[in-house]
Amino acid sequence: MSIIRLRQVSKQFADKKALRQVSLAVSSGEVLGLLGHNGAGKTTSIKLILGLLRPDEGEVRVMGQDPARDTFRKQRRHIGFLQENVSFYDQLTGAEVIGYLARLKGMAPKQGMTLLERLGLAEAAGRRVKTYSKGMRQRLGLAQAMLGQPRVLLLDEPTVGLDPLATRDFYQQIDELRRQGCAIILCSHVLAGVEPYLDRIAVMGQGRLLASGNLAELRAKSRLPVTLTLYGDNLEQQLPESCQALVCQSEPGQLALQGQPEQKKLLAQAICSLPGLRDFHWQQPNLPELYQHICYGAADGRITDYCP
Repeated sequence: MSIIRLRQVSKQFADKKALRQVSLAVSSGEVLGLLGHNGAGKTTSIKLILGLLRPDEGEVRVMGQDPARDTFRKQRRHIGFLQENVSFYDQLTGAEVIGYLARLKGMAPKQGMTLLERLGLAEAAGRRVKTYSKGMRQRLGLAQAMLGQPRVLLLDEPTVGLDPLATRDFYQQIDELRRQGCAIILCSHVLAGVEPYLDRIAVMGQGRLLASGNLAELRAKSRLPVTLTLYGDNLEQQLPESCQALVCQSEPGQLALQGQPEQKKLLAQAICSLPGLRDFHWQQPNLPELYQHICYGAADGRITDYCP
């Protein structure tokens, strides 16, 4: 079931076309990575989902309703949002901030304190926000976004300022919300960091949806080569003639071959025939490589069919 749906949505500001016929859906229990360069249309899309903007054309539905209508007011408490540059009242303590925001959502302040504890801010809850580091402010922002076990969660660069342990804990919280059926949109430029946590990816550029699908689908459409790295002695001399043209890198003790996805069987057969082989490693195109391929391909007109 789609909790968030944009259907043929367009939005224009003065002479700038921010969105052009964008269709997008996020289901219950799904994490969508909304990716794109600055100015691609991600922020406009999020503002439409929040009901802060109305589309010029098309339809936006969140939990089955138009988020820009007054009748959606009660549903807003089920939406969590973290913007890229989080800001709070510096003179309030963390406990006062989260308690105030909890009451605005109709929640008990105690729930806010529970979130502070889960995000590692319990000891700093009585301190004024002006004494918080950037990472602590970010964790406070994550806590307010998660208030009330939201059905929709919109996150813009959520791990900025977080150390590796805090980032790991954050994604554990996201996974828990996903299992509870929350629909999550995550915007980030740290593509390698978010790749393991995304169910689907949507790439935007110049207000258009350039590509949509899971990693396997985007890899299949891209036809970017797979890489097989071999480790051993005298590997190039032992390599079958049928694989010689696939060698892309050779150095003592290591040999790398590249081929199209359908050539994986040929490469696998080559592995079995090498007596000097000690180890090997397969590498498929990762999210940064796919993103670059899609964006550059769209710029020169090669990418036209990456959306279902």
